[in-house]
Amino acid sequence: MGKVMLDVRELTTKYITRFGEDVYAVDHVSLAIEEGRSLGVAGESGCGKSTLALSLMGYYFPPLYYTSGDIIIDDNNISGMDPDEVRKSILGREIAYIPQAALNALNPTQKIIHFIEDVVRAHDPTATKQEIYDMAKGLFESLGLPAEVLQKYAVELSGGMKQRTVIAISVILKPQVLIADEPSSALDVTSQKMVIKMLRNLMDNGYIKAMIFITHELPLLYNVTDDIMVMYAGQIVEKAGAHDAVFDPLHPYSKGLMGSIIVPEEGLRDVKLAAIPGVPPNLKNPPSGCRFAARCKYVRPECRVYSVPLREIGNGRSYRCVISEEELRDIYAREAQENG
Repeated sequence: MGKVMLDVRELTTKYITRFGEDVYAVDHVSLAIEEGRSLGVAGESGCGKSTLALSLMGYYFPPLYYTSGDIIIDDNNISGMDPDEVRKSILGREIAYIPQAALNALNPTQKIIHFIEDVVRAHDPTATKQEIYDMAKGLFESLGLPAEVLQKYAVELSGGMKQRTVIAISVILKPQVLIADEPSSALDVTSQKMVIKMLRNLMDNGYIKAMIFITHELPLLYNVTDDIMVMYAGQIVEKAGAHDAVFDPLHPYSKGLMGSIIVPEEGLRDVKLAAIPGVPPNLKNPPSGCRFAARCKYVRPECRVYSVPLREIGNGRSYRCVISEEELRDIYAREAQENG
């Protein structure tokens, strides 16, 4: 077992609306990532993925507020740390973030190298221009980005080049953990492949020690991450290795999520698409039982009453459902037989 780089215990964060209502978008989430491992986080829009990403950095801006739980990065608990100390000592060095709208993250009035100088000097005011340039040039070239990009403005770069530049800037200080929030969205297939290859190279070359990759496309994670965590309405509903999560999902929501996506992988490309009916619950007033009950075709009376914890079923797998693993597998097997 490798060293745990990020250990999150029962993290709960909320938004407070302008009417004073609490919206718990991350509700008692626990996860751990070992050195050299990558974790994928999947779920439909609004499930809490991006809020989790922001929360993990321990740097909160209204209307997002920390409620409870621990965020331990490389043995440092940052959950109760002063925001200014988090910005100076943690962000960029211990944990880095690639925002969902990364293509708009670069200042159009600055050359890329000037942007990097600002980032580095925020943590090391004594760094010289030559030192920063040499550092940036080495990183960019090792990741397949030509050094001349450093002297360009953002408007001179293509979408794919911009995205890869933002990723390179995010890891300039060699953070322990990188959080990538939908880093391949809004890109063509070729650019997506280049971004994914770049993220893998970051791990291989030691620029980061662990990674969280967030997307609504569960199958994409199969090619990027070691493990997958599925979120629904602010909670984790399933954790598994990437292969099991994609080819053998257990929770009814995970099963429905996979069934609603076109998958080119062998063994899944002929599966008929099936939409998940209904909409997620309103997190201002979530249901007392299972949050997926209103949309689940296997729902039982007790599902609407009891909210069960994650069931540990061995081999690093867990899921949140009142129905046993054996019974769920029997149900899925019968459905597969009926559907031919």
